[in-house]
Order: sequence, then C-alpha cells, then structure tokens
Amino acid sequence: MKTTLFLLSLFAAQAFGDQITLRNGDRFSGTILHSDTKELVLKTEFAGTVTIAWSAITNITADGPVFVGLSDGQTVAGAVQAANGQVQVRTQATGTVTAAQSTVQTLRNREEQTAYETQVERYRNPRLVDLWTGNLDLGFAATRGNSDMRTFSLATRADRATTRDKIGVYYTSIFSSNNTSGVKTTTANSKRGGITYDVNFHKKFFAWGSVELESDQFQGLDLRFVPAGGLGYHAVNTENTKFDLRGGVAGNREFFTTGLDRSSAELIFGEDFLHRFSKVTTLEEHMRFFPNMSDGGAYRLNFDTTLATAFKKWFSLQFTVSDRYLSNPLPGRKSNDVLFSTGVRLTFAP
Repeated sequence: MKTTLFLLSLFAAQAFGDQITLRNGDRFSGTILHSDTKELVLKTEFAGTVTIAWSAITNITADGPVFVGLSDGQTVAGAVQAANGQVQVRTQATGTVTAAQSTVQTLRNREEQTAYETQVERYRNPRLVDLWTGNLDLGFAATRGNSDMRTFSLATRADRATTRDKIGVYYTSIFSSNNTSGVKTTTANSKRGGITYDVNFHKKFFAWGSVELESDQFQGLDLRFVPAGGLGYHAVNTENTKFDLRGGVAGNREFFTTGLDRSSAELIFGEDFLHRFSKVTTLEEHMRFFPNMSDGGAYRLNFDTTLATAFKKWFSLQFTVSDRYLSNPLPGRKSNDVLFSTGVRLTFAP
C-alpha cells in the first residue's frame, strides 16, 4: 500500500510539474521558464506559454532545479518553495537557503540560465565581430520636365560598444547631377569617412584616437587625411541621453586638384550628443572644431546632426544636416559646404 501511494505521488509530481498559486485561488501547473520582478512565464501542457503577474503569485512549488537570482547578486539553484513572503531553495551544496520573496530578482530553468550565462560571457569577453549596431541611410531625389536633376545621398554608421571601449566607423557621400541643358554636369560630389576608438580609464574619462578621410570635388579637395587623438569626458551618460566632450591634437594633410599640398598641426575641441525623445524618435549630433596651429587664424569646423523616427525596429525616416567649413579654401572656392538629405534608415543590431 505504501509503495502504491509513493508511486502515485511521484507520478502526480511528474504530471503536474511546477505549481503556481494565485491570490484568487487559481492554480497553474507546468514548467517555470523565467521570471523577473514583474512577470513569471510558465510553460503548460494544454494552455501553452502563460505569463503571470509576479504580484498575483502567493505560492510557488518547483522540484527544479530552478536558478534563483537574489537582490544581493547571489544565485542559488535547487527545488523551490515560496509562500507567505518567503522563498526556500533546497540546494545540493549548501542545504536550504531562505530569503524574502521581495528579494527575488529572477527565476530561470536550467536552459534559460545556460542561455543567460552564455550571453553574459559574450559581453564580458566579446569577439571583435560581436556587439555591432548601426544604420544605413539612403536618400534620392529627381526632377523631370523643364529640369532634369538627380541627387543621391548615402550615410552609414556602425558602432561596437562595451563597458570598456567603443569603436565607431562612419561613411557619408552625396552625388548630384544636372542634365537640363542637354549636357550632363556634376553639381555635387562629396565623400567623408572615418574610424574612432574610445577606451575608458575612469567612469567619467576616456582616451580616444581617430582617422578621418574626406574629398570634395567642388572644394578642389582630392583628399584630406586627419589622424588625431586626445582625452574625453562623459558629461552625461543615461539611458536616454549621452553627452561627451573631447579635446586633443591632430595632423592635417590636404591634397588639392591644383597640385597644392598642405600639412598642418591642429587642436581639436568637440562634442557628441545623443538623445531619445521617445521610443521612436532620436536626435544624434557631432561637432568638431579644429584651430590651425601652423597657420594662425585658420580653422575648420565639422558639424553633423540626424533626426530619425522609427516605424519599425529596423526601418526609420531620417533627416540629416552635415556641414564642413574651411576658413582658407582655394582661391575662388567657397568656405562652407552644407549637405541636407532626407530618406529612409535601415537599422541593424545584435
């Protein structure tokens, strides 16, 4: 008789699995997948995956192993019994661990815990190909009839950020042509790109280095090559707003279509700003001011800003302004070149 009762109880435990009791007396049986401080996700046999508000739960019984993450950073694993505001975890290594239910931050089954630990390790020791996020902006405008013009703009940026460092790569170009008079002429042809590396040596301070390349047909600029480096300060670093200040020195080598080559040393003062107005609207802005130390009074100014509104996680509309000011252009050329573009943005993220 005792053997029969034991077998029946064992079968019942296997059949019902983890037990969740709610304040209104309802009970759910299944397998705990994961939980945070707001919700618990339970996989049931007949109702599928059920999400339950954590505040509605009064009792949990699970044979485990369930991995319980506590507010003090400790994680314990074993069979779980939660009732009357207390959680007991029967572990194999340290016996029974008791904690207040309010201190429970997470619950995970073995599969979910393994996936979580794999992700944590990936962020602690990422490969160079990991953690990249970025976007591709495309814009096109055309006219037909009395005028025949086409303008195409492209901008792309990719960033790889960890708690220790950040790599940023960008490229921007605009090309415009006019065929109104029957002769096709180019009216804009500019390309800009670069790479920046930031490494944190303090919660607020970082060192940085960069290389930028630029060409502009209508400034007569075949190539501008600017390696630079310096120090920076994280003035604001919140979830929705980031504002960095940076300063340093640069070497500027310029090659013009006239055969003129110029080399100069420059100072750098700049800032980087990012603000999320909402889940869908983001403003990003970058400014660099380059006083020329080799030619007194000369300077350059780079300014870029983009406003993007997302309709999907991967699809947005964007408006971009990009300005390049050169105080000492070639004779007959203007000092300022401003690029306006609007179009679609495609976003990728891990």
